[in-house]
Parts: sequence; structure tokens; C-alpha cells
Amino acid sequence: MLYPVILSGGSGTRLWPLSRSLHPKQLLPLTGDLTLLQQTVSRLTGLEDVAAPLIVCNESHRFMVAEQLRQIGIVAPSILLEPVGRNTAPAVALSALHAHETDPEAVLLVLPADHVIARPAVMRRAVQDLLPWVERGKLATFGVVPTGAETGYGYIRRDPTAVDSASGIYPVAAFVEKPDISTAQQYVDSGAYYWNSGMFLFRADRYLEQLQQHAPAILASCRAAMAGAQCDLDFVRVDAGSFESCPGDSIDYAVMEKTAEAVVIPLDAGWNDVGSWSALWEVGDKDGQNNVVKGDVLLHDVKNSYLHSSSRLLAAVGVDDLVVVETADAVLVAKQERVQDVKAIVDQLGQQQRSETDLHSRVARPWGCYQTIDQEERFQVKRITVKPGASLSLQMHHHRAEHWIIVRGTARITKGDEVLILSENESTYIPLGVSHRLENPGLIPLELIEVQSGAYLGEDDIVRFEDRYGR
Repeated sequence: MLYPVILSGGSGTRLWPLSRSLHPKQLLPLTGDLTLLQQTVSRLTGLEDVAAPLIVCNESHRFMVAEQLRQIGIVAPSILLEPVGRNTAPAVALSALHAHETDPEAVLLVLPADHVIARPAVMRRAVQDLLPWVERGKLATFGVVPTGAETGYGYIRRDPTAVDSASGIYPVAAFVEKPDISTAQQYVDSGAYYWNSGMFLFRADRYLEQLQQHAPAILASCRAAMAGAQCDLDFVRVDAGSFESCPGDSIDYAVMEKTAEAVVIPLDAGWNDVGSWSALWEVGDKDGQNNVVKGDVLLHDVKNSYLHSSSRLLAAVGVDDLVVVETADAVLVAKQERVQDVKAIVDQLGQQQRSETDLHSRVARPWGCYQTIDQEERFQVKRITVKPGASLSLQMHHHRAEHWIIVRGTARITKGDEVLILSENESTYIPLGVSHRLENPGLIPLELIEVQSGAYLGEDDIVRFEDRYGR
């Protein structure tokens, strides 16, 4: 059986301010109605004998990942939680161990969660062409047919002699680091090089065998991490201590560059890793002036630009070759040719310990979401939305009191020993130090305004007594 392994651990810093460390690009709908993660899973439709996907992500993204899978009808997925990032070789090792325990003949299709493929049927056909070779023990990768001399990608050089000329499958001769522009042009002109997509297909047992041969320390740490794993809701929590001791390395370095069993198939499927704002401009639908426009945007005499508005009207006049991205709490303006430098801004935000590095003003939670509306030194106003049937933890705060005003739906509120049922235009006050819980017993979303007041208003001032989400 084919087990899709979706790697969803990245942070996408070059797509700030939309992508943040706690809400990264793979969990955003950047190129359509579905998020990149949802698109990655959805393009598997049409493959035969496919199991529910294995998702590898970090702790802070787990509920958003689970919710997004639920939204597209994925039932009973396995979500493997990495305590720390250790690159792709250990992430896939965890998945291989998990799948092999269930199915000794499991075949893994390894896909990053944050890529765009315009023609998924072409990718599915490449998978089918590779399967006979993978079942014989080959470790396969997908080489993107280059459309130009790109210096931002690594390259794969194919062997001159094909193992399957009908499908264009070749042994891998070498993996090559990102080249300079003249070298990249030579690669493209030769016809023997592909862009390294970071997508792979191999039997789980063969990957583990090759990892044992070429990177045994990685496999030993991952075996120990899985031996100490615990299941929690949809999540598999590997043993943190064992995994933290694991060396960090990519699949390329740990296995694919060293094995004698690597093969590559050319892929011409409209692939893009959307690693920058200019990449999103390239894959976007353009108007008559070569602009890509998202959201509430008005233009006059604007050309060759990417303009994205999330929360208000964005207007531009007389500009060319710009990226302008607006969110509720930040605005980015950059020349298209300089968008790779957005990471420098994110680095500055991190050095200044600013919240814009990690969070949007609207923050997803397993029970719904909240959005900060106003904030000063001793008060904060939030809009809270609770999904039908969901509830917040039973909790208390040491440093703040809260006033809740219901604006839509029905709330069941536990306040100390008291239980209240409140509906629209009703309110209650939660004094500092009093245990409380908010629940939505209704069939429609519950919306309320929360006014916090106190000496400290940080999200870490929460003492949880009970929580259905295991936090």
C-alpha cells in the first residue's frame, strides 16, 4: 500500500508577513481556496491503493493541521509530532518506522506540504511509472524539468543510460548544490540536470536499510524515539529526549547521495516551491498589466506587481515591479528582485522579540480562534469565536480579570461553582483568580468580546485544570 508522508515542519519566513512561525505558509490558502497542505493531500486523489496520509509537523501546528485535514474529509490520519526540527532524514525515518510497523510492504510517497503543482495528474502518472522500480528496491526522486537557469534550487544530474527509457527513468549520477548563474545555465543547456524537488518514493524497509548503512546514528535515535512514542488524540508524540539526540540531516545528504539505488524521473507538472513572494507572483493569475491581486485592492497605472490585502483597502498608484502585502498588524513593501531579503526583516523582529514574528492578530486554537482588537498597557480587547460543541480549558489567571459579552450564539460558562447560560447581549465578569470555562453548546459559532484588565496580559498567564486537547 502507498503511504503519503507529508512534511509540514517549515516556517516559510520569506513569505512574512502572511507566513509566521506559528501559522506558516503550508497552512495558508496562498494560491486558491485550499491551503498548501490541503492541496498537497488533495492531489493524491486518483492514486490507487493509498492509505490515509502521515503528517509530520511540530507541536505548535498540530491542531491547525488536524483541523485542515478534517475540513477536506481526511478521516483518522496519523500526525507525527517532532519535539524539535532535525531536517528531513529523521522526519521520514519516523514515518517509515510507523508505516512499516503497520504494513511491512509499505511504500512511502514523501511530499513537502508547501509546494504547488499545477498539473497533479502528471505527478500521479510519474508515481505509477516509478512504482515497479520502487517495488524492486530502488529509491526514487522526482527531478523537475527546469524552465530556466535557477540559482535558488539544487540540481540532480542523471546518469547517461536510462533504466526505463519509455518513462525517462535514469539512475542518479549526482546531487549538486545551488549553482551560480553561469553554472546553472550550463546545467540547463546540457539537458542532463533537473531541479531537486525534495519529493521521494521508496519502500519503507529499503529506506530504513539504507539509513542503517549510511547514517546509523539517525536511525538509532529515531527507533528509540518511536519506541517511547505515545498516542494522544490524532497525534503520535515521539520520545523527546531520544529525538533531540538525533543528528540533523536531509534525505539527500543522509541517503540519496550515498546509495547506489537512487533513480530519478523527470517531472514537468508546473512545480513551484513558492519560496518567495516573486514565486507567488509567477504562479498567480495576472491581470492585463501583469499584476497579481489578492483581496480588496485598487490600482492605477501599476505594472508587474504582487499586491495582497488581508484586512483593509490597499491602493497603489504609479508603481512597477513591487510586492505589497498587508495584514492586520504589518505591511511589507519590497522590490520583486529583493524579496529573498525579507528574511532579514524577520531576523530583526526576532532579535527585538516582537510578536509579529510568530503570530497574527487572529490566532487559531483547537476550539476556534481569537483576534486582538485593541491593546494598551493594562487592558486588552479580543474577539473570540468558539466552534459548535467546542470548549476552552477549565482555567484561571493570576494577573488578569476578564469581562465577556456575548454577541452571537449561546455560551455555557463555568465560573467557580456557578454555571451560567448566556445568549446575545448578555455578559459576565470573571474576577482574577477564579476558575472558569467557556463552552459552546449550540449549533452555530459562538462569538463574544473579551475585555482583559490587569498588570500582566500575556498568554502564558493560564493555569489549566482540565483540557480536552491535552495542552
